[in-house]
Amino acid sequence: MSAVALTTEEQFALERRSYIGGSDMAAIYGVSPYTTAVELWLEKTGRRRPRRRSKAEQRILDAGKRLEPIIVDMTIEKLRDEGHDVELIARNKRYFDAEYPFLSCEIDFELMLDGEHINGDAKTVRGLAKTQWGDEETDEMPLHYHVQFMHGLGITGKRRCIVSPMMSLDAVGTYWAERDDEVIAAMRAKAVEFWNDCILGDKVPDIMRFDDVKAIYPIDNGKSIEADQPTAIKVERLRSIKEQIKSWENEAESLQLDIAEFISPHSILTIGGEPVLTWKAQEARRLDQEALEREHPDLFAKFKTTSYQRVMRFKKRKHS
Repeated sequence: MSAVALTTEEQFALERRSYIGGSDMAAIYGVSPYTTAVELWLEKTGRRRPRRRSKAEQRILDAGKRLEPIIVDMTIEKLRDEGHDVELIARNKRYFDAEYPFLSCEIDFELMLDGEHINGDAKTVRGLAKTQWGDEETDEMPLHYHVQFMHGLGITGKRRCIVSPMMSLDAVGTYWAERDDEVIAAMRAKAVEFWNDCILGDKVPDIMRFDDVKAIYPIDNGKSIEADQPTAIKVERLRSIKEQIKSWENEAESLQLDIAEFISPHSILTIGGEPVLTWKAQEARRLDQEALEREHPDLFAKFKTTSYQRVMRFKKRKHS
């Protein structure tokens, strides 16, 4: 039988299992907005395939890649306009750590800036993400990016990294990640521990989120376990919070109904002439699965998949 060809994304994911990269460091340190240490461990050990990006996510990623050369050119032009001597040294070069070969980084671009060889990173920033960046010429950037750049400085031995976020089509910002040997040493120790204990030793990382438990134990064994006292206390506390949330949801539903009846059929509600709430129609297109199964049962069966999701529910009390 011939082997099934892997997609480019799957090949990249398989390659990434052999090293710890910059974005992985943010997950290991617990500051990644996208991946936890447990999710990273599941992917690195082959227990779970990396999450497939949606078409919208892939378009954003592809757009960022296409814009990267433009961002680099704009950065160089900006630095030269400021009077700096700038030379582009390299683009998208991957490095592996001399002491720990499983530590790796890819540097978007490298510059010779006034005689100093520095790392560079190009970012595209959209919407609300812009608020996570502070004043230019500082290190006021999202923490998971800072961890990524510090990881790169540790491997390449450079003193600093220029970060160039494109927040509009006609300008790039200038931010700096300055080498901090104490931080780098702590990060490397954490990465080595993760690799040796979790990847090679197959030890589950510290669980940080409810989703981590669901990812490790996606299917239950059907058995029961008696709660100890601390767990029993937490169960009652959770039950109380859930009941309070339900009460708030009921109140919110009642308020929403009253407001909707007052607004209808208008789109905007104002107080003192200022818009405070909108209620506008939005178009949504969804696949009608029932109609597809009815009209094209063979096609529906071909693409039907089975998945499991554990749901935590309270049982009704036997005694009030």
